[in-house]
Amino acid sequence: MKALISVAVLLCATGLAAAQEAAVPAAKRGHAENRVPLRLLPEHLPRPRPESASRPFAVPEQFSPPQEAYAAFPLSAAEAAAAAAPAQPSACQMRLGKIATFKPLPVLAGPGECGAVDAVALENVILPDAANVTLTPPATLRCAMAEAVANWLRDDVAPLALTLGAALRGVDNYDSYECRGRNRVRGATLSEHGRANALDIRGFKLADGGMVGLTDVNVAKEWREGLRASACTRFSTVLGPGSDGSHEAHIHVDLAERRGDYKTCEWDVREPVKQAAKAEPADAANGGKLEEPVPLPRARPVANAADDAHAQPKKMRSQLR
Repeated sequence: MKALISVAVLLCATGLAAAQEAAVPAAKRGHAENRVPLRLLPEHLPRPRPESASRPFAVPEQFSPPQEAYAAFPLSAAEAAAAAAPAQPSACQMRLGKIATFKPLPVLAGPGECGAVDAVALENVILPDAANVTLTPPATLRCAMAEAVANWLRDDVAPLALTLGAALRGVDNYDSYECRGRNRVRGATLSEHGRANALDIRGFKLADGGMVGLTDVNVAKEWREGLRASACTRFSTVLGPGSDGSHEAHIHVDLAERRGDYKTCEWDVREPVKQAAKAEPADAANGGKLEEPVPLPRARPVANAADDAHAQPKKMRSQLR
């Protein structure tokens, strides 16, 4: 009897242990099924990138205007306020005010290296006799360049103009400040025009209303040579006809800074092209009329020369008969 009870107790214990072991994995499985994977929790989900961090895309060149097309970038509110704030005139502007009339300009800001400080809009140059030489349109230049132009007009050009019979009264301004590459070539080295450091001139207006073209071959060559010499003395660069094909109808002057103060002066002072006179001799004996030229016989072919040599003796023999 005791043996039977022991066997029964042993069997119950074994079944209970088996049931517990079966229950544990099921519980574990249920817990695992209810658990959210770590990689799907909110803090681990990928976050959207802000707009500013998105990768920029390239704009095709045909839809993107070149930077040289813009004369200046718009300034921010702080920069505009600083530029508009009244400032004391520079030492250059103090000197320029004695020989010219101009308007001070805010800082010129453009793409890349374009721009200038201490810039002015040069309107008139006052000659020693108090007469005005008007720039049309006013030239936007650095003050140092404006001062060089004013002194050149006062001291060199005005006296030269008097030798033509009339006083200097105006300048035909072809170009001054413009943010662009040299000769307006896309991607070229920045022109001195982009630094407000250059001026292109087509001609001078005189008091009698006449206009003198700087590259006009009909203007006295001596006068143009004197003008060229004076410009090459005052400026760092002088370009005209014969320089690069882009300055055939105007003269470019600038104050480019180069190593060793090197200067460039390329301006061919040309003469009018002489047309050859087509003179036809007249026959006085024929009433001034030309006689028609007598046509010359055609040359014999070389190939028949040998045949003629053989035929000649035969011909002579026939004549002797």
